[in-house]
Amino acid sequence: MPLKILFSPKQSEEIVAIARSLAPPDCELVIADVGTPEFQKAAPEIEYYLGLARKLDADFFRATPKLKLLQLLSAGYDRVDMNAARMAGVPVSNNGGANAIAVAEHTMMLILATLKRLVSLHANVVAGNWRGDAKVYELSGKTLGIVGLGNIGKKVARRAAAFDVDIQYFDIARLTEDQEDALGVRFVLFDELLKTSDIVSMHVPLDATTRSMISTRELALMKKSAVLINTCRGPVVDENALHEALKHQKILAAGLDVMTQEPPKPEHPLFALPNVTLTPHSAGPTWENWTARFRNGFDNIQRVAAGRPAKWVVNDLKEE
Repeated sequence: MPLKILFSPKQSEEIVAIARSLAPPDCELVIADVGTPEFQKAAPEIEYYLGLARKLDADFFRATPKLKLLQLLSAGYDRVDMNAARMAGVPVSNNGGANAIAVAEHTMMLILATLKRLVSLHANVVAGNWRGDAKVYELSGKTLGIVGLGNIGKKVARRAAAFDVDIQYFDIARLTEDQEDALGVRFVLFDELLKTSDIVSMHVPLDATTRSMISTRELALMKKSAVLINTCRGPVVDENALHEALKHQKILAAGLDVMTQEPPKPEHPLFALPNVTLTPHSAGPTWENWTARFRNGFDNIQRVAAGRPAKWVVNDLKEE
């Protein structure tokens, strides 16, 4: 019997072609958006989910009683109802770091764009103001504080090292001393990192412990010359507190790829500030890593189909 795989949400024909080129020969790939009649028709026989987190709630798990693995193509999993997944006994796996390079590169771009005032300089040029008076800064010699040293955080550290920065990190899972030496990083406490870093870059999953991890207290600890970068999840940063800190120049600038509400409202207060650089949650998906994400996803599905445990599982199936 072929493996029944739901691919959702629908993507462009080019992306679907990549998926089909990597799909196992013994699979039936059903392409449908969750909640649609197409989904409802296929759901009772679906064994594997491959895609992004959209409406993956208790209703979804009730509709897919044969589901054996929920395989995400994203690194984040905060839009999955983890309690419903646990109750259904379904492991949830993320993409195994397939987009880590893309997010790390995007992080470096935002760091440089904020320090070099890229957006302001561009606006000045097109407005006929050739030089302007924006202060720009060098990255060399700065201290980078990485909050969350997982797949993405490590890749940020490796790329930042080329800019001659000092790198420190905070993570609930510390590296060994040998691992720190190899990566060129050192562990510091969270508050210590905030007080001593010139750039604070967030790379944590969104859960109850990280929601509003950066708020009024934390921003007050940062240097007035510091830059905050967020490429993980919007709610990790309290946007109201960030707006106040930027408006009153309590920190220098911020570079954000993610926001609490996506897309944000047209009149969002951060839009009016000159010291914010924004991108539309575009750090993760690149043309190159669609292949890597599908490869990891199909490999994990085949592991489970063969009776082996899934890799990159992010939920706990044990009863609380």
